[in-house]
Amino acid sequence: MNTGVYSTIFFPLLGLEWDPARGFSIGPLYIHFYGLIIATGLVLAILYGCRRSREFGIREDDLTDGVLWVTPFAIICARAYYCVFAWHEFAADPISVLYIWRGGIAIYGGVLGAILGTAVFCRVKRLSIPATLDLLALGFLIGQAMGRWGNFFNREAFGASTDVPWRMGLFNTTTGQYEFYHPTFLYESVWNLAGFLLLHFLSKRRKYDGQIALGYCAWYGLGRAFIEGLRMDSLYWGPFRVSQVLAAVSCLAASVILVWQAFRPHDPAKLFVNRAAAREKEEGPEAAPEAAPEESTEAPADDQDEGGAEEKPESQAPEEE
Repeated sequence: MNTGVYSTIFFPLLGLEWDPARGFSIGPLYIHFYGLIIATGLVLAILYGCRRSREFGIREDDLTDGVLWVTPFAIICARAYYCVFAWHEFAADPISVLYIWRGGIAIYGGVLGAILGTAVFCRVKRLSIPATLDLLALGFLIGQAMGRWGNFFNREAFGASTDVPWRMGLFNTTTGQYEFYHPTFLYESVWNLAGFLLLHFLSKRRKYDGQIALGYCAWYGLGRAFIEGLRMDSLYWGPFRVSQVLAAVSCLAASVILVWQAFRPHDPAKLFVNRAAAREKEEGPEAAPEAAPEESTEAPADDQDEGGAEEKPESQAPEEE
């Protein structure tokens, strides 16, 4: 699909008509708004994470170090995901896989890469992977809600033709006519913003590490599964839209685990933030975070007294609300 033929963007319901530039030049350098918006989303996610990191048992220094670790994983995997499922675009010139400035990345690949990078980083820093993913998931939603507006400036990631009242018109400079589509970039941005607000407040009452990350998988997966079905630029594996299948599977799996965990007791003392606070109290503020083997959200609470566990259970933990 050649999105370069589109110019003016028109929303009939709002009476808004705009022909935004795709970027701007600074000397010989051309800055794409898409990249600038993605970078802004990343900065906002980092600022939010720094503000709340202590609530998850993570130091701000560790969080900023983690960004330097995770970002390369996310970029490489986002590009690899796209190239694997759109290989026909690169088969004639495989080296073009490296030309990422020409476009061609996939959000789900970036998410998977970020999770992989986080797992490696947490093992090195002896942080809880589920607790760190909880904070990361909230950052994902900020970045994704913001980043989808880069698609607006690029006139891309829109859906099928439609005549719904909130449709988006794109002026085709080749035909000289408006074409009306579902503004799926807007659907996903609003969905992610709603998910962030919901999980932001739920995170203050989380019962176990990994709960917010599971909530992210369920929420984002549900919305993406429906929205992807409207898009015209999906990546396919045979007859299947790859991201739609991945979204549906991740939503279902996360929902099953969330329901299962809802019927299990959870000891607040086992939250990583509480274990880190207890360790800091015993060993001083410079104590290194403890990498507990029981950080998995699926391990029964009464299995943590096996040999090798460093955590001391607290019998007088407060009741959950």
